Amino acid sequence: MKQDYFSSNNIKHIDYKDVDILKKFMNPNARILGKKRTAMTSKNQRKLAVAIKRARFMGLLPFVSK
Repeated sequence: MKQDYFSSNNIKHIDYKDVDILKKFMNPNARILGKKRTAMTSKNQRKLAVAIKRARFMGLLPFVSK
């Protein structure tokens, strides 16, 4: 079973400015991957979703991609 990325790398705060890390949890169409695909805890999945949405709003990540 895969381990939670943020727990295994000892990352306490999921920052919206870390675009390279956030891109790992998005599919090619720029959609957020589900909890089953990312193998995250519910708490970290929610934090990840908030971080991605903040980054999108600030213009760091795209809303959609083709």
